[in-house]
Amino acid sequence: MTRNTVGANTLNTAKTPLALACAMLLSMPAVAAEIKGQIIDSTGAAIQGVPVTLTGMSRVQLSDASGQFSFANLPAGDYQLQAGREQGVTEQISLTAEQLYQTSVTLADANIEHLSVIGQSGALSRSLSAQRNADNFITVSSADAIGEFPDSNAAESLQRMAGLSIERDQGEGRFVRVRGLSPDLNAVTYNGSTLPAPESGTRAVALDVIPSDLLESLTVTKTLTPDMDADSLGGSVDIKSLSAFDKEGRFTKFTAEGSFDEHESAYGNKLAATYSDRYALSGSDDDFGMALAASNALRKFGSDNVETGGKWDIGDSDLLEKVQMRDYQIERERLGLAANFDWRPNDNHNLYVRTLYSRFADQETRNAIATKFDDGLALGDDNQAAEVSRELKHRKETQTIKSIVFGSDSHIDDWKLSTQFGWSQAQEKNPNGISGAAFEGEFDPGLSYNSSRKPVLSGIDAFYNPSEYELDAIEVESTKAKDRDYNGRFDISRNLYLSDTVLELKAGAKFSRRKKTNEETHWVYEDLDEQEIADDALLMSAYAGTDVDYGLGDFGPSIKPDSIHQLLASLDKADNLDELESTINDYQINENVNASYLMATSDWGDLRMVAGVRYEKTELSGAGWEYSEITDSYSERNVSHDYDNILPSVQFRYGINSNLVLRAAWTNSLVRPTFEQVSPGYLLEGSLGEQEATFGNPQLKPLESSNYDVAAEYYMGESGVLSAAFFYKDIKNFIYEADLAGRDGYEDFDEANTFINGDSSKLYGAEFNFAQKLEMLPAPWNGLLLSANLTLSHSKASISWLDDGELQNRDIRFPSQSDTTGNIALGYENEFLSLRISAAYKSNYMTEVGELDDADYDIYQQDHLQFDFIAKGFISKDVMVYFKALNINDEPYYTYTGAEGRNAQYEDYGPTYQIGINVSGF
Repeated sequence: MTRNTVGANTLNTAKTPLALACAMLLSMPAVAAEIKGQIIDSTGAAIQGVPVTLTGMSRVQLSDASGQFSFANLPAGDYQLQAGREQGVTEQISLTAEQLYQTSVTLADANIEHLSVIGQSGALSRSLSAQRNADNFITVSSADAIGEFPDSNAAESLQRMAGLSIERDQGEGRFVRVRGLSPDLNAVTYNGSTLPAPESGTRAVALDVIPSDLLESLTVTKTLTPDMDADSLGGSVDIKSLSAFDKEGRFTKFTAEGSFDEHESAYGNKLAATYSDRYALSGSDDDFGMALAASNALRKFGSDNVETGGKWDIGDSDLLEKVQMRDYQIERERLGLAANFDWRPNDNHNLYVRTLYSRFADQETRNAIATKFDDGLALGDDNQAAEVSRELKHRKETQTIKSIVFGSDSHIDDWKLSTQFGWSQAQEKNPNGISGAAFEGEFDPGLSYNSSRKPVLSGIDAFYNPSEYELDAIEVESTKAKDRDYNGRFDISRNLYLSDTVLELKAGAKFSRRKKTNEETHWVYEDLDEQEIADDALLMSAYAGTDVDYGLGDFGPSIKPDSIHQLLASLDKADNLDELESTINDYQINENVNASYLMATSDWGDLRMVAGVRYEKTELSGAGWEYSEITDSYSERNVSHDYDNILPSVQFRYGINSNLVLRAAWTNSLVRPTFEQVSPGYLLEGSLGEQEATFGNPQLKPLESSNYDVAAEYYMGESGVLSAAFFYKDIKNFIYEADLAGRDGYEDFDEANTFINGDSSKLYGAEFNFAQKLEMLPAPWNGLLLSANLTLSHSKASISWLDDGELQNRDIRFPSQSDTTGNIALGYENEFLSLRISAAYKSNYMTEVGELDDADYDIYQQDHLQFDFIAKGFISKDVMVYFKALNINDEPYYTYTGAEGRNAQYEDYGPTYQIGINVSGF
């Protein structure tokens, strides 16, 4: 539920649930007991990955890297603990109220031999253990599981999980979609702290900025609990970095890798290193941990492109109005650094620091041919005159993310206290980039294309002659976007005993202060003949380089970036400043969020319930610029909008036995509008009676969703699962771009383009997951491992517009929502070798509403199926070599306009191959 508020006392309101919870906690006795233990071998060394169960309980714990396990919130009584499989060790335990029972279990060598703690099956066991024991719907991928696929960044690692898919940029995974929902509708945190977005206008975090070498685990939460931020519709992704306490003793790893891009015949490289260890800081135990990780990767690659952007005159015979042929040459460098520290002076206290520095440098050189036909060109015809522009884009864009998180966890008597403070900053810079150097020419009929899917032009010789083109304009831009967030939280909990039931009451509060800024400066160098540039120096032949290696057809000569920079150096920068573009897109947006929550967790035998309510108060303020062409004047525009949300939820987990788990949840969540959508900028062009406006809408309401989930999960040992989940989302305040011309307040406008809230929309579907090590097969086939997941979903939303003064509407699919996503992987491993081939699929989805009143102009991305392969050879326990092949089926990126044969964009990348070595334990 959302309420718009003015002048509300945010701090007092946010504290109300917390104060109520504290009063309840203080007034009730605490009697829940807990079992903690460690699994060791006959030499005393810790053992990881041992299944531990309590008789009569459905929960199964796997011992962690330190051999540790724990069972909390236990009522007094008698228990039998079993460690290992059927022939494991058992121990009888009698618990009294409030007792902390600690034990050490020694496994015989015969039992240890069967434990799988490395490789594909070991990684799967750890991931499934976390999922099985969770109170809510989560999907987990550990660092080992991430390493079992040929993925180079966090986004590509996430695509392997059930219900997840990715959006790519130049073939590389960049943004994550959960259950088919747009990246802007999902949240990303780093060690539990909000991660800001470096790009202007968006909330979605480009996860290709974070190398996979820095990750310890990825957790996707699909049903939020009250102690979590409520800012996601699809799911919340938490990136956990390495802690020294995740490993037993000293851990070292070094990776060296070389890569080859087939499209450009270009080479790249990567170096990565990880170190962690524990030290005795205040006693004999190793109570202080330090973990360091670094990664640097350079990749050179490219792509061939042809795109119309939907510029078709659609009819009985589709006519091509505009088309661009593009060639990209790209160099991307990724640097990632992480330093993490833990101090655990005793079993009741833990203090930690988590840091991240990530830099992503993207240098792009793009040669393009942009062609416009007078009356539209039909397939196979060559009867239209054309205006052609040969263009160069050359820029280096750098994105950085910095994050530091301080926190503590304490167990004081009957209380558990947790505090965390986080600061993060993301930034994107593009200094003095050439956004467009355009040489123009006009041509008589003679150009044609023979495919509407790939409308590559060919024809007259003059089309390829650089002397036929004259420099029209050069556009240069410097942009800087910054997103800063600092936040703090406090959580308190206490276990209580009510009528033979253990009840955990938990409450907390959080504040977040976020500031998003955007600064742009634009220069447009035009009318160059009036700036003392000789006629010969305006011809493209003076700037032409070698012919472009364009895999889709003939292209002709390139434009040399250095020659354009030399020309710019001879011109007066100040005389060519574009004042409007350098002002209208500048803004600052402040977003303050205060939240509090109250939740209760209770067990009735094998039934666990988590219920509670979260309150969030949002205060938005912004400053930007308004420009009126009518008065030729600028004025500062200040905006504000406050609202609050009350978000109840209840979740159930029922363990029928140690293998079968049932789940059900009702939750409520929200997504705040993007910064582009609430931008304070306002551009008014035209004259009185013929006005055109473009502006953001700071008064947008957040998207709100009531979410219903049910699931059944059947676990087959520690390395197998078969599950089915069903979800339904009732979404209010759907946001879309609309033209308000003719509506109240905009009666005299020809156009008034902004964003508005729509009616409710629906999303529902099913999610299936299977993974199993095929140990039942005879050798050597018992080394096979099969995993597959499938998500089916359907959505409906409504958009509206005015037609001759009457309000019209039509139904559309939710933007960026695929009806079908899926993954399948077949692996094989033994003590010498590990092989895995995988495929990731997503069906088509709508990327853009082309025209409000005509579905034929909607832009869709075609379904995408990509195959990847990884092979590992284990030279010794500490040395491993690997080979990776990505996009081995050369899957292109393709979007279309209304129908699959009508191009919007086609882009081809080719496969990439990597070979490397991992050395550890040195």
